[in-house]
Amino acid sequence: MSVSGQTETIQRSAPEPGQRRQQRARKRRRQVSTPSQVVTIGVLIIATLYFLLPVWWLVVSATKSNTALFASNGFWFSGMSLLDNVRDVFSFDGGSYARWLLNSAIYSGVGGLGATLLGLACGYGLAKFDFRGRGFVFGLIMSGILIPSALLTVPLYLMFSSLHLVGTYWSVIIPSIVSPFAVYLGRVYTIASVPDEVLEAARIDGAGEIRIFFTIVLRIMSPAVVTIFLFAFVFVWNNFFLALVMLSNQNLYPVTLGLFTWFTQRAETTYNVVITGSLISIIPLVIAFASLGRFWRNGIIAGSIKG
Repeated sequence: MSVSGQTETIQRSAPEPGQRRQQRARKRRRQVSTPSQVVTIGVLIIATLYFLLPVWWLVVSATKSNTALFASNGFWFSGMSLLDNVRDVFSFDGGSYARWLLNSAIYSGVGGLGATLLGLACGYGLAKFDFRGRGFVFGLIMSGILIPSALLTVPLYLMFSSLHLVGTYWSVIIPSIVSPFAVYLGRVYTIASVPDEVLEAARIDGAGEIRIFFTIVLRIMSPAVVTIFLFAFVFVWNNFFLALVMLSNQNLYPVTLGLFTWFTQRAETTYNVVITGSLISIIPLVIAFASLGRFWRNGIIAGSIKG
């Protein structure tokens, strides 16, 4: 092969200046991304352990007797008394735990459904209806998010006391229906997913506003319905302080307040009962997320296909 042929072969095999720059950029990205990936993975692992360790402790402790709770490692099993503990939970104090679970389901179900419908209706109205003072009304509602719910408990108690509703189911359900965060999510979802053309077409066909909302808007915003309901359901289920202030009859207690009374107002040792009851009380939340999560995913996928 001649010298000129070798030179042409070397020139063709050598990367062009633009390719060399791209190769150097890729090398730099790999060098930079490797430490950042290690840091990101480390932070995620720490966060995962932070959230899962209490749950693991709860699961392990629910399998122990009162003696084993203090005589063994808190993060590992020692004996298996889970069935005995579950039996004690539902038989202790006259079987009041089952009643408390039912009360929590009523408070969370009715309050969550009401908060979802009211929040979506308010958000839809603020997003799609133009009226004077709309921005002021929305800002006033959003200011409610800045106020801690505990600060409103005493005013709510005084108001419901004047209405003779303290000590009833309504004293917990009615405050749970009002959720500024649900209004915010409803407005955001309405702006993002409900086209004005669909509403105008429905009005031209003679549909009223209530019918449009329940037959068209709610179907389009099915991911929002599930999202808001899950948020409201979990919030009401875990709302301990409102029930503590409003209720004095143990038959009306939610499960969180009932377990608190077992832990603080009983002379006998009930640690295993309280811990096992706490574990059982989170099972409905897991079931709610597992059963409604598929509607959430299906709605998101359908929305992405339409987009």
